[in-house]
Amino acid sequence: MNHNESFTTEEIADILKVSKLTVYDLIKKGKIKAYRVGRQMRVDAADLETFKKNAKETLIDPLENDQAAAAQTTTNAAPAFYDPFANYRSIIISGQDSSLDILAKHFEAKGKAYRPLRSYIGSLNGLLAMYKGLADIVSTHLFDGDTNTYNIPYIKKLLVSHSFIVIRYINRQAGFYIESGNPKNIKGWNDLKRHDIKILNREIGSGARILLDEQLRLHQIKKKDVIGYNQECMSHYSVAAGISQGKADIGIGIEKTSYTAGVDFIPLITENYDLVILKSEKNKELIQMIKEIIESEELKSELKAVGYDVEETGKIVFEQ
Repeated sequence: MNHNESFTTEEIADILKVSKLTVYDLIKKGKIKAYRVGRQMRVDAADLETFKKNAKETLIDPLENDQAAAAQTTTNAAPAFYDPFANYRSIIISGQDSSLDILAKHFEAKGKAYRPLRSYIGSLNGLLAMYKGLADIVSTHLFDGDTNTYNIPYIKKLLVSHSFIVIRYINRQAGFYIESGNPKNIKGWNDLKRHDIKILNREIGSGARILLDEQLRLHQIKKKDVIGYNQECMSHYSVAAGISQGKADIGIGIEKTSYTAGVDFIPLITENYDLVILKSEKNKELIQMIKEIIESEELKSELKAVGYDVEETGKIVFEQ
């Protein structure tokens, strides 16, 4: 390994054979030295080797046994791990919408209390990560067909026994990406059962995948009858780009992405895109800061300028 190299968090996860959230947790705890280039975290090869060497020497799980690691260090010796964020609290913001990058930028502008890190995973997986203590702010857009509402039914079930607050961030239009000009005359959900229609799907755990599955259930369409159901993409843009390239006729996503991908868009539902934060003594200051940022006219103006609906931005949707 060339010690002049540096790696992204994705590359570190691949090297260590762990999830990207585990890498973020190691960085948060100061066990892997990292630095920021723009919005991206990077780790030097030498620091990765140091982490691996220290983990071997302590012969413990570096994530679960900090006390045992500390016991290996004498009072006068240098600590096994150096915390590069000693004066900051690193905050993992989970979700894929680009509006979260705007939120992270406003966190950075607020001062040195917090260091925002981005995790680009879907809504359901984000809530599971929060349940495990691996995410601090989770964005969700999970449609529940039984109540015709977003987010709260899922959050209540997945964060059982936790106290949390749900804050409306933005509203946005979700629907179909289709070929420019709509040559197949696609109109709505029932077109998914047509034999001449092929879809590009999203990955399991994403809000778009859950929206599709709920609509199939409500419209009594069997998954096996939907051509292309098992073709998965990992982002709104990759779905829209696939439609633009002729790989399928329909993809599920948000309106904003259709502009950059050069496809037409059929709006079908207004999504509530909310932020979830656990309520605790540790998070009191964090929640207050989030409220101040989200309620600021500066943030709302910036979100509105790039096409987001901010009519309800800052509204407390649910709290327990």
